[in-house]
Amino acid sequence: MATRPPTQDIDESKLRVGARETSAVGVPAVVHALKISVEQMGLVRSAQTLLRVNQKDGFDCPGCAWPEEDRRHTAEFCENGAKAVAEEATLRRVEPEFFARHSVSELSEHDDYWLGQQGRLTTPMLLDEGGPHYRPISWDAALGHIATALRELDDPNEAVFYTSGRTSNEAAFLYQLLVRGLGTNNLPDCSNMCHESSGSALNQTIGIGKGTVSIVDIHEADLLIVAGQNPGTNHPRMLSALEKAKERGATIVAVNPLPEAGLLQFKNPQTPKGVLLGGTKLADDFVQIRLGGDQALFQAIGKHLLEAEDREGGVLDQAFIREHTAGFADYAAHIVDIPWVQLEEATGLTEPRLREIAELARRSKATIVCWAMGLTQHKHSVPTLREIVNVLLLQGHIGRPGAGVCPVRGHSNVQGDRTVGIYEKPAESFLSALDEEFAFTSPRAHGYDTVEAIRAMRDGKVKVFMGMGGNFVSATPDTRVVEQGMRNVELTVQVSTKLNRSHVVHGRRAIILPTLGRTDRDRRAGVDQRVSVEDSMGAVHGSRGRLAPPSDDLLSEVAILTRLCELVFADRPGAPRADWRALESDYAGIRAHISRVIPGFEDYDRRIDKGRIFYLPNGPRDERRFPTHNGKANFTANALEYPFIPDGRLLLQTLRSHDQYNTTIYGKDDRYRGIHDGRRVVLINAADIAELGFAAGEVVDLVSEWQGPTGLEERRAEAFRLVPYDTPRRNAAAYYPETNVLVPLDSTADVSGTPTSKAVVVRLEKRV
Repeated sequence: MATRPPTQDIDESKLRVGARETSAVGVPAVVHALKISVEQMGLVRSAQTLLRVNQKDGFDCPGCAWPEEDRRHTAEFCENGAKAVAEEATLRRVEPEFFARHSVSELSEHDDYWLGQQGRLTTPMLLDEGGPHYRPISWDAALGHIATALRELDDPNEAVFYTSGRTSNEAAFLYQLLVRGLGTNNLPDCSNMCHESSGSALNQTIGIGKGTVSIVDIHEADLLIVAGQNPGTNHPRMLSALEKAKERGATIVAVNPLPEAGLLQFKNPQTPKGVLLGGTKLADDFVQIRLGGDQALFQAIGKHLLEAEDREGGVLDQAFIREHTAGFADYAAHIVDIPWVQLEEATGLTEPRLREIAELARRSKATIVCWAMGLTQHKHSVPTLREIVNVLLLQGHIGRPGAGVCPVRGHSNVQGDRTVGIYEKPAESFLSALDEEFAFTSPRAHGYDTVEAIRAMRDGKVKVFMGMGGNFVSATPDTRVVEQGMRNVELTVQVSTKLNRSHVVHGRRAIILPTLGRTDRDRRAGVDQRVSVEDSMGAVHGSRGRLAPPSDDLLSEVAILTRLCELVFADRPGAPRADWRALESDYAGIRAHISRVIPGFEDYDRRIDKGRIFYLPNGPRDERRFPTHNGKANFTANALEYPFIPDGRLLLQTLRSHDQYNTTIYGKDDRYRGIHDGRRVVLINAADIAELGFAAGEVVDLVSEWQGPTGLEERRAEAFRLVPYDTPRRNAAAYYPETNVLVPLDSTADVSGTPTSKAVVVRLEKRV
């Protein structure tokens, strides 16, 4: 039987710090995954559910977006995937009686762990203005409230519509249609806070904001550089792909400020070698770089390659550069002029060490660079990622087997949501096709991204906020500003599977719409429906849940949206036209609409039938065709940037613990880093602790400093324990969402607007 949810928040006084682990996964990971699964689902349900994860006749894991191979293991899931499934398929329930027992004020005092552990939501709930408790409401009444609020807006831009990366292609397409039919492009999403920098840099340089490799390319690479990423926690199934690449002779370089167990040694629990023989050493070289020094690293690699070409020739792919690229001369002249001493200062590495890494690139016949949030959440993230493209272009490592760019997306369908229209700055070609399909005129003015939406809420410009999944309050930067902004809104609507902080930090009125998850059977008009998702490498496949839903009248996201469209657009001049009830009854109709609006989805339904996967068109990957302004892949000359850390200060990065996925806290441990039974820690070099006048284990406040338009601004996060750790000097790390309060709203990446959560200047203060 499943266990009861916790009755207490995390007690930080019980926090223990032990030795960090030097290998990942193995038998302990299996045991831990099964323990959490049984606690949430019970033994029989765990077995039934886990054996369907990522199977061709099963459901897509609600965790990360790492792709599956065509041939699947019986257990096609990782430890954190099992935790994600357990959280959704839990037997715990949050029913109306729960809200009658707990006032919103009381719930707001609990931490994210306690809230998330209470279980699945079952009934639409309404919080009246000034009311102390949520109360149950019928579906018709709840949707009627929302539709009325949207129809009565003086300006459609007074509404904001947020999306998390777990929303299916079908639901996301309907969601953006609802929003554009209303008359706005206010579609902020979680991508604004993670890989927006990747999309910006890649669109500028190769003409498509996605990666250019497949899972097969990973296996066939000669050199894999994994930068700013911790796959052992965030994308554990990636470790199997890296292991396969190693077995075929690949060299793997890990670039990160922290040594992460998953990139050092992988004990594959599905092989005898992993269980009995110590596993596989993955990283041939661990490059411990300073926070924000990655741009300089790739400039150093490019500089070394250019020098080697001048010295001996045959290093660069001159034919590729000549036929497929532009801007090489300006790039080369710029890189030659950058002094090695500046590259050393930015990276914390010596020139010989930088050249040693660059030599691996020079000798490689097929190079892939993978990255995640460690590279995308800096002020200079976009130039950093443009430098990665520069290095790959030098040797023609795009559009050939085993080579290319690989931004590793986090959430399971964050890339698919963007593909089907969740974007505040849509392309004209997409809007024109949408208009033709639904006989209306979409708005052309750009909408709010996530940071702009928060500013608008703060300034009282937003009357309705709707979140399609996710946990906006905990996921976003500058927590106190976000909370105040949310309270300024007249109506907040959250479409959710489970309770989270965005339900207890709310507008003057608030509605919770519970919804089906990936694991749940979605039966409409007597037929089990399937949805579809796009993985991190541009492959689309179906997903069909099998479990009985938490309540009999629970609606899917698709059903919620079709009903809202029908209510909002009824008798509305110029609104999109569709048979909303037919789309609710058969999701194939939605896929048919998508296929006529978005190139690459032709014959959509058949191509995902029987577990099939199809790849969306990718010009750089498929035919070395670059849909940029000049039809070429573009070299760029980027001024060297890296963070300045004032004396007596540290540069903090926010990150996940191992028992965590985004804002969902599965448990109290980060066992790979030696942290147990607590989360309020800051990982810091022992020499920095002593130099700043503190002691290991001391509890301090973290105070961030930001030079705003009116002077120095400060934000405070209280009671964090100092943990000596192997980090570069003057670099530190701590978990979010607890440290999101330290990230200034206006500290964003150039071009992309992504919050700079990996570059927060902080000082330590003794507790009073």
